[in-house]
Amino acid sequence: MILCTNKMEYPLRSQCQRVQKQVMVNGEKERVSLLVMKALVSRGSVDAVSQQMATHPQYLESFLRTQHYILHMDGPLPLPYRHYIAIMAAARHHCDYLVYLHSAQFLRVGGDHLWLQSLEAAPPRLRLLDHINKVLAHQPWLTACSHIQTLLKAGEQCWSLAELVQAVVILAHCHSLCSFVFGCDVNPDFALFSKSPNDTLPAFCPYDAANGNTNVPQSLAAPSEHRTRRRSLESSCEMVFLRERIQKSQEERDKREEQFLQTHQQTDMEEEEEMICFADPSRFITDPDFCYQEFSRREEDRFQVLRIQDYSWEDHGFSLVNRLYSDIGHLLDDRFRSVATLPSLHSPDLKRAVWNYIHCVLGIRYDDYDYGEVNQLLEPDLKLYIKAVACFPDATKTLMCPLSLTAAKSSERIHINLLIMEARLQAELLYALRAITQYMIT
Repeated sequence: MILCTNKMEYPLRSQCQRVQKQVMVNGEKERVSLLVMKALVSRGSVDAVSQQMATHPQYLESFLRTQHYILHMDGPLPLPYRHYIAIMAAARHHCDYLVYLHSAQFLRVGGDHLWLQSLEAAPPRLRLLDHINKVLAHQPWLTACSHIQTLLKAGEQCWSLAELVQAVVILAHCHSLCSFVFGCDVNPDFALFSKSPNDTLPAFCPYDAANGNTNVPQSLAAPSEHRTRRRSLESSCEMVFLRERIQKSQEERDKREEQFLQTHQQTDMEEEEEMICFADPSRFITDPDFCYQEFSRREEDRFQVLRIQDYSWEDHGFSLVNRLYSDIGHLLDDRFRSVATLPSLHSPDLKRAVWNYIHCVLGIRYDDYDYGEVNQLLEPDLKLYIKAVACFPDATKTLMCPLSLTAAKSSERIHINLLIMEARLQAELLYALRAITQYMIT
């Protein structure tokens, strides 16, 4: 009897492929789980933005690493300054979600609650950032060497070059994050630092998730995944670090509980701070009429085109920002590369069209690119959506999502918004870093 080996191998090969695919899927789930646990440990909860980005774990890891570095790690700016700058940036786009989030974090790192009454209540050094904040947010091509000079030569209130670079990175990061928040319709009512009814402490502590607590809310994890996630953490090389952070956070939580039980009431100061957390973003804005204007239709802007051949991220921006703010260039570059290489149903040509179109409406040109491809690959309603999210994101509250995105999977819609966010981030950084370069060579 002769056996056909090909027929025998086919089902085995198919089974192996299915097993391999399942292993890959499980690996991605484990990766998302670890990232979620990191977010729980570092912030006490998984914010709505991270939940949206979790559909792309490769990018989420890069995003969280960069955000944690600029807001919490070593740098020339004090922690309260960093979050206040983030508030100023988010307020330009009336992003209630980010204003509230960073107001709460500002208070948690020891910020003066009086600063949250208005921009006028902040120190003069922070108020000096207001002009470059509004320019980068709405018309970044206007960023000039004179703006940098004003900040660096302001007498007693002057900024150092290292401080200014970190401030600019935070501004650009938060401006572009506003685009993602509005583009993905992130729920502005999501309370990162919430209390249970009657001012009692919540029964669930987010840090318990890393300890295998099966009472984790369904929105964070399915019960069947708890043991798998716990094994994943225990096998991770970062487990020791996470355990130390968890233990420290648990001790801080126990201390807060003890203080709460002793007082049985919130002080007037805490109540005042809680109200300020929900402050109207407009109190941090000056010149509210300053907004985005069509770059191509303004005669005086023709001469302000930034040609990528003259000043690019790869050849100029990366090395400058990395020299003035150690390691941030590598982290930002990793974000740009991650979003460009994400697996997607969108073709590379379409992703490039999205990226170059955003840079185009912000005054950046690629001489070696045929912009006719933009109209060929992007439907008119998709172009309108991309431009709105990139240039005036708060207007997307009333903007209909294009049909091409409505019919797409959630991960594909989020991917488009990630491209918009990163393209805008790079554009703002290029304009700011070019102005700093001009200042340094004059």
